[in-house]
This record gives sequence, structure tokens and C-alpha cells, in this order.
Amino acid sequence: MNVVAGVDIGGTKCAISLGKATENSIEIIDKLAFPTPESPDTAIQMIIGGLRELLMKYPESPPAAIGISCGGPLDSKRGLILSPPNLPNWDSIDVFTPFVEQFHIPVGLQNDANACALAEWRWGAGRGCKNMIFLTFGTGMGAGLILDGRLYTGTNDMAGEVGHIRLERDGPVGYGKAGSFEGFCSGGGIAQLAKKMAEDALDSGKVSLYCPTREALPHVTTKKVGEAAQMGDPLALEVFRIVGRKLGRGLAILVDILNPEKIIIGSIYVRQKSILEPIVIEELKREALGQSLSACQIVPAGLGENVGDFASLSVAAGLIMGN
Repeated sequence: MNVVAGVDIGGTKCAISLGKATENSIEIIDKLAFPTPESPDTAIQMIIGGLRELLMKYPESPPAAIGISCGGPLDSKRGLILSPPNLPNWDSIDVFTPFVEQFHIPVGLQNDANACALAEWRWGAGRGCKNMIFLTFGTGMGAGLILDGRLYTGTNDMAGEVGHIRLERDGPVGYGKAGSFEGFCSGGGIAQLAKKMAEDALDSGKVSLYCPTREALPHVTTKKVGEAAQMGDPLALEVFRIVGRKLGRGLAILVDILNPEKIIIGSIYVRQKSILEPIVIEELKREALGQSLSACQIVPAGLGENVGDFASLSVAAGLIMGN
């Protein structure tokens, strides 16, 4: 059993964790979190201080490696975070050197989708797979690709940016592109779509549970739409029918191109699987090559809502146990 440390750097919070990892399981020993400071230097020093705090609590469990998970773009080989949209001040920030100098152990960096893919592959629904895809389907839509038994990151760490694929000429905006995969299949995109549909409904004299008045329009969230859908609200269900069809269409592209054994989907799919799954499967059968689809399972994240907690730990585990 190996003790590893994980650092998740997010736009709103940073999280630090210690975990006991084996080839088949992961147990979190302890973790802490704090709001992400605007200054990268301040954030790094706070993370180092937080990790030291955890290590002082568990002196008998020194970590063998540190894994860092962060939104892209980044340079995983040089340990640089390269101006992610949710971290506007992080311009070519070296996150390797401070941790190596302080802790003298190996440090690894991956974008959040890749890190989640490694976690699901090592400990979740992707165990035993040679070819699998993990889709974030949360705040954004990104993919982590395990191909031929290895994490595939591309020429310059930009592989898996499936959210940028255009599914329609117009539609909700995601990844800076209207009608994109991320536009239809992300928390922000679903909220955009739901607001537009609620506004149209109000114009025709109809109301929905998630938006009963015009005053409620600015406060529409994907969470509210999901709760309304689970209660049977017709408009919320129609929102998720559209989302399900676009998700199925996006998955069909991935199935046809990459021929995976499994596509594992996190966050919103985990919460709304009962509504989305039949719509997604119907669209997949219509759009994907039958022979490729017959070899592929579409499943929710095996680590459930906690996949993000294990993501950075999986990066560290890969440094000492191999990908």
C-alpha cells in the first residue's frame, strides 16, 4: 500500500488530500480545502502549508508522490499551468519546482479530465479496460482518453477537448462556440438552454417548476432544472430530452472514431441517469456504427460524485505504480 498526496487546483477552491492507494483500491486518509486565492504564488504557498499540516497529523504516513489536477491548458511534462479560463492569473505557472523543493518527492500534473480518467481506470468503472473514455459532463465537457492501456494526452496536452466539437450550427454557448458539445452538455450550457426554453414558455403563457415567473429567469440553474425533471415537470424533461439527444450524438462520434470498450460519464449523468440513459442509447443506435457500439458500454462514473476527490491522487499513484 502506497501513501500519496493529491492537490486539486480549481477556479473556486483548492483541495488537498492524502490517500492510501493500491492497484485496485483507494482510501482517503484526510483532506482539506480553501477558496482559491487570486495570486498563484499565494495559492501555491497555501497548498504547501496545507499539505504540511496534513503531514504533521499523520507523521507515520509520508507520501511517496504528489499529484496535481487542474483545468487545462497545461504542459504536463514541464509542470506548467497555462492560463486556464477558470484561473485567469495562472500564466505559465511552474507548479513542479515549489513542491519538489519543499517535499523532495516526485510530482505529476494532469488536467482534470485526464486525472478523473486515471482514477476511474485505476479504481472505478474502467478497471480492466484497455480502451476507455471518461467524460466530465460537469461545469464543462472534457474527455480523458485511455487508449491501448495508456493515458493519451496528444502532442501538446490538448487531446480530449471534445467540448469544442460543434454539434449544431447554433445553440447554447460552450467552449466559446455556439452549438458545441459543451454548449449542450455542461452545467453552464444546460442552464442557458433551460432559460431560453423557459422564456419562450412564459411568452406563450406557460410556466415550469424551475422557472414559474420572469423574475426567476436569472436564477435558473442546472440543479433546479434537474430537480424539476425528477418531479416530472414537462419543460424540464424536454430540456433533458434535448441534452440527451446531443449527448448521444457526441458519444456516437467518439464511438465511431475511437472504438472504446467503455465510455464513463461523470457529474450530471450520474445524477440524471434515469432520464438521460434511454434517450442517449436511442440516439447512439441511430448515429453510431453498430459493430463499434456493440463493443462499448456507456456507464456512470464508478466513483460517483467523488471521482474528483480521487483524481489528483490517481496522478500521484501513476508516478509510483505506473500508468
